Amino acid sequence: MPPSPSPSSPPSPSPSSPADPTSPTPRPSGPRPRSAGLSRRGLLVGAAVAAAAQALDIRTAHAEPVRRDPFLLGVASGDPLPDAVVLWTRLVADPFDAASMGTRTVPVSWEVAADPAFRRVVRRGVTAAEAGRAHSVHVDVRGLRPGRDHWYRFRAGRHLSPAARTRTAPAVGAHPGRLRLGVVNCQDWQHGYWPAYTALAAEDLDAVVHLGDYIYETDPHSAHPDRLHTTPRTPGLDQLVTLADYRARHAQYKTDPALQAAHAAFPWIVTWDDHEVENNHAGLVDEVDDTGARHQDTAAMARERAAAYQAYYEHMPLRNPYRDGSPDYRLYRRFDFGDLLRLNVLDTRQYRTDQPGGHSQDFGPVADGLGNAAGSLTGAEQEEWLRRGLAGSRARWNVIAQQVMMSQIRFPDFLDPAHPLPPLANLDQWDGYDPARTRLLRFLRDTAVANPVVLAGDIHSSWFSDLRVDRDDLATAPVAVEFTATSVSSDFPAAFDAPLKALNPALNPHVRYFEGLRRGYLRLDVDRDRWLTDARTVDSVAVRESPVRTSASWAVAAGEPGLVPA
Repeated sequence: MPPSPSPSSPPSPSPSSPADPTSPTPRPSGPRPRSAGLSRRGLLVGAAVAAAAQALDIRTAHAEPVRRDPFLLGVASGDPLPDAVVLWTRLVADPFDAASMGTRTVPVSWEVAADPAFRRVVRRGVTAAEAGRAHSVHVDVRGLRPGRDHWYRFRAGRHLSPAARTRTAPAVGAHPGRLRLGVVNCQDWQHGYWPAYTALAAEDLDAVVHLGDYIYETDPHSAHPDRLHTTPRTPGLDQLVTLADYRARHAQYKTDPALQAAHAAFPWIVTWDDHEVENNHAGLVDEVDDTGARHQDTAAMARERAAAYQAYYEHMPLRNPYRDGSPDYRLYRRFDFGDLLRLNVLDTRQYRTDQPGGHSQDFGPVADGLGNAAGSLTGAEQEEWLRRGLAGSRARWNVIAQQVMMSQIRFPDFLDPAHPLPPLANLDQWDGYDPARTRLLRFLRDTAVANPVVLAGDIHSSWFSDLRVDRDDLATAPVAVEFTATSVSSDFPAAFDAPLKALNPALNPHVRYFEGLRRGYLRLDVDRDRWLTDARTVDSVAVRESPVRTSASWAVAAGEPGLVPA
């Protein structure tokens, strides 16, 4: 794995590599998705931007002619620092064929302004969109003012990208009074539309945190004819294999107008889970249910993961450089928002040991997780990095943003409704790695980490829980709280909702709130005295537009661990 700079370090030059000429061009199985449009209150000032586009004069010598609008995948920003932010776009002629942009480098101009009309440009430059990186662009813009909105755009040839807003983090040593974040995850294209992203784009946020499952690797199969996945090189495996496969799938997701609007509204801080590669993999170990032609040994998994990681990097506003063709990428990192909040972003998929027990779908006896003494979700190096970051933090709130539920959950046996007990554990979550979880929770308690909050996703439902070293000792104070966000669109079995609501008080008394029927996102409103989490949910993902509402609000008082209704 190549060394990773801290978020405050400038990136090293990215090497180039040839495109993937051996893989056929995947195509969507249904009607071609519409190209995206953007909308957000006060973000794009249409007339002013159009006028500024005419005035913009950035002189570049183009190595590859750009004959059509190449910005069909939109623009994005991410990894905000006090003085810097990463800007992203990818040039495409055909979103589903990376080779359609040609083999030569394309110069791309960029601008950052202090106003949406681009009258006060504060940074500008030219970067290279290389064929080996699918003509993606990552610009780490430095020298920006902290805690400020900025607007940015790109130009390739005579084509101007949509304009978008980003925001830098507060200055080092600053004492911000408030921070607002969005939390999203699990956006299966085939399970429906994304009205949650339309609603998210209209929020007033400082940043968005994405906790994984940005794409899904499954074969085309959807109740919505215009939401069929691209066809991979090898249909029937129900997984992607080649770099062309993953590029086409990421590009397909990026064509969605609602997702583009949410990216254009705020900087994003992203991490992956399993579906960016394939379901329930553990490091380089294939998922337990893959047999026959679907089963991959570690060498095949390494090749697949390299393709997945490269495509992920090519489509995300990430600062840490990626080494082309590598099955390794350092994604865990840390962000400080003054002294108000420290955000530790984990990767619980790349370094984990295999799920214990070898059970189908990784649901199995609770004892398998309790006895997994050698198991780890983070690996030793990342665990030590997290401990140092928590112990050395001076932030008011200390956040662990990661993929799978840390809360100790007991599930009834849904496969045997007549005999749902004894309960089962989801061994793909922290319940499969109980000694590692206990070690972390004891560290939070014994080190007196200030106001720890865990963020999670993956399970396509909302769970707000108190975290204790001993889940059953309700007389002890929680050492942390956890907010598990529902999905943007991915399904949670409706038949499981009522049994869990009925049995949670007995099986999982530390769970303060559960909801399995609603899709959406979390809105976090944090000040120096209180943390407020709103579950923002839409009525339906069967349509592109659906109203959003706050279906639950829970709070934590600084210095008083434990969830209370707000």
